[in-house]
Amino acid sequence: FIFTTAKQDYAEKLLDVLDPKKKLIRHCLSQQDCVCVQGCYWKDLSRLDRDLAKTVVLDYTIQGFPAQAANWILVPRWCGDPRDKELLELTPLLGQLSQVVRTRGLRAGG
Repeated sequence: FIFTTAKQDYAEKLLDVLDPKKKLIRHCLSQQDCVCVQGCYWKDLSRLDRDLAKTVVLDYTIQGFPAQAANWILVPRWCGDPRDKELLELTPLLGQLSQVVRTRGLRAGG
């Protein structure tokens, strides 16, 4: 998923850069999918229709509801630097999180 507070046309341009062959990203939520409160757009993770215990968000700011703050992993804002390796550096952590989710799922299921 891509979930951005940006408008749909910007989100589509972003997807063209991140996934030009349309093979990695299956869904895109944009500003129209956010909750607007006094002109501020908030990402409501419940709109993903996924188990939030198995959901993380990589973002440079928490733009979601305070009750969902535990789902956020703060990363530096990307400024277009092709040498930026932040996501690659997070790969081990994301791998560990996926193992925890699988282990808990096996325990819960039997």
